Amino acid sequence: MLIKNILIPLLFIGILYLLYRWSKELENRNFTIFIYFFVSTNISPLFSTTTEDGDFTLWVPMGFAMVLIYLYASKRQHPAKTKAIALGLCVAIVKMIQAYQ
Repeated sequence: MLIKNILIPLLFIGILYLLYRWSKELENRNFTIFIYFFVSTNISPLFSTTTEDGDFTLWVPMGFAMVLIYLYASKRQHPAKTKAIALGLCVAIVKMIQAYQ
């Protein structure tokens, strides 16, 4: 419990620091880094079923897929945006692990 109380705020501060530093790499519209990150952390259920053992839901990082498709379809690719959505994918994977526990 002590590790959880210390680790989560430290990770939160680290993520905010990274996003702030990456947002400074953009010439204009610095806030879009934060939007790309928050959207890419979204997870959605793809499939759900009920069995004798209980309920099963298959979770997918849908926000990451949507932002990735948007970035590659548009001409607004920037390494800072790619880093932000990769960090969002890491957070989404942690959220999926928590959903399966």
